[in-house]
Amino acid sequence: MSKWLSIVGIGENGLAGLGAVARTLVDDATVLIGGDRHLAMLPDDGRERLTWPSPLAKLVDEIVARRGQAVCVLATGNPQFYGVGVTLGRRVPAEEMTIIPAPSAFSLACARLGWAQAETEMLTLHGRPLESLIPCLQPGARLLLLSHDRTTPAAVAALLERHGFGPSPMTVLAHMGGPDEARMDCPAAEWQQITAVADFNTIAVDCRLAPGLRAPSRVPGLPDTAFEHDGQITKQEVRAITLAALAPAPGQLLWDVGAGAGSIAIEWLRADRRNRAIAVERDGERRRKIAANASALGTPGLVIRDGSAPAALADLAQPDAIFVGGGLTAPGMLDASWPRLGSGGRLVANAVTVEGEGVLYDWHAQIGGDMKRLAVSRAEPIGERLGWRPMMSVTQLVAVKP
Repeated sequence: MSKWLSIVGIGENGLAGLGAVARTLVDDATVLIGGDRHLAMLPDDGRERLTWPSPLAKLVDEIVARRGQAVCVLATGNPQFYGVGVTLGRRVPAEEMTIIPAPSAFSLACARLGWAQAETEMLTLHGRPLESLIPCLQPGARLLLLSHDRTTPAAVAALLERHGFGPSPMTVLAHMGGPDEARMDCPAAEWQQITAVADFNTIAVDCRLAPGLRAPSRVPGLPDTAFEHDGQITKQEVRAITLAALAPAPGQLLWDVGAGAGSIAIEWLRADRRNRAIAVERDGERRRKIAANASALGTPGLVIRDGSAPAALADLAQPDAIFVGGGLTAPGMLDASWPRLGSGGRLVANAVTVEGEGVLYDWHAQIGGDMKRLAVSRAEPIGERLGWRPMMSVTQLVAVKP
């Protein structure tokens, strides 16, 4: 089929900022689609116009149903950078679309600030949890954030202060490239004095940590104290080794079975913001702790499933990796998990009991893999001196699906 759908990025300068190809696509369309502010930039010439609803799903269905008509969607800046082009690209083949981007808010902000875009972390808070920002908070990091509305800068400033980044300079840029362009600069700790912010804005943060504080590392192996738990947690040293065995890669899905405090799933998600994870836990109080930990550590996308394995695994999406930390001795656990992995999928299981270790020996006989025993001792006070206090040893099976 010929290209019937065009997606045109448009800036604050409206039609005057469009190139010849983009202007032709707009002029030749029989149906125009966009936000109120986009459509207001065009002269009223009687053509059919549709505005974006909330949620977008209904209008996406309508656009797909218009296949064969000349449909033009107007988008802010670059439609492929957290834009509507990504959404439509899931439903419409690339060969049926023409996409003409305009400068994104990110590129405009870098131009205003003199920042290197390739060295800047860029994400959106539009319709997404504020907590997703937390893993990006590192000293020296530069962040560009698409706001949800005029309240977002104050919310970001408050989050920065809670996490020790109050000294960070913040810049809010509004309506870039248009006659109403505005700029506000203020440290996060003093942002409460800023009262007038436009709805359409982009936030820049130059992350600076308050003296004497230390930010949590993105490398797996956060301190046990970073998690709310009742003792059912994969300890720091073992957790780091376990995550290395699970080998998280961007966009992959993990099942954390018998999740306890959710530490494995949370650190899996912190490894890359495109990662996905499902934590399966039957205990209600532990599920509450998992949710609190996910929010505090910046992984609000963690899916928490109520249920006992293996029954609770039946309707989950196919995983790329499975960690079994609890419920190891439940009958049928291997049968419910191993077949669900695709080629190259990884199964990692930890046992601290003799019974659990026996299960791992049986699994190893069936599926192969590597087994190891992890023994860690921590130096702790004995009176006025230090002594080595051993933790419970952990037997670990790591198997990769052929």
